[in-house]
Amino acid sequence: MESRRLLVVGAHSADFVWRSAGVIAKHTSAGGTARVIALSYGERGESGELWKEPGQTVENVKRHRHQEAQEAAAAVGASFECFDLGDYPLQVPDEAIDRLADVMRDFKPNVVLTHPDKDPFNPDHPVANTVVSKARLLTAGAVVEAGFRTAPPSEYLVFEPHQPELCDFVPSVFVDITTVFEQKKAAMAAMRAQRYLQQYYAERAEHRGNHARKATGNKEIRQAEAFQRLVPNVVESL
Repeated sequence: MESRRLLVVGAHSADFVWRSAGVIAKHTSAGGTARVIALSYGERGESGELWKEPGQTVENVKRHRHQEAQEAAAAVGASFECFDLGDYPLQVPDEAIDRLADVMRDFKPNVVLTHPDKDPFNPDHPVANTVVSKARLLTAGAVVEAGFRTAPPSEYLVFEPHQPELCDFVPSVFVDITTVFEQKKAAMAAMRAQRYLQQYYAERAEHRGNHARKATGNKEIRQAEAFQRLVPNVVESL
């Protein structure tokens, strides 16, 4: 049986860590393949600790961010690559959308994760949503025979933003990450340029674990991650 494939696309190199490192670790520990793509390194707007160093440069920040993201991805069993498109603002040319579409055609992900389409405090996250949505639609070819290379339709979900109530994020899926929470913590620890987020997202996992326990009655769940489906899932029965 072919292993399942998970594609996670973030605006910045650390986005996948805070929002979906647990799900990635669950996926790979079950034998699946996970691929993380960052559209930028977040070198200008999301690397505050690095910019405290005297004489810091953009290229050096990018180098650090790449190393951190690779370490974090390795902690959860994923590969990492960055399109290096710049941040604040993230501006994505058509060529980059075509590049992402080619990734989807080659990788054929069963599941795609990215940002919601609204974020009043981050200009780059909605851009990433637009890019992923367009690339995914291009690869699907309207789910009919087409004169260009397509990929099978994937499940499509957005991960939880930093302030969900301001982003119209309503979770429809909780994933129990209790058994891999130490891996998520290791991935978060790798993102040294944003240490200030580590406690926040550890606590968020505890909060969502509480919600998942209430939804299921499973008292063994301690930590969880939340997602919102953008297309329906199809099941044999209820």
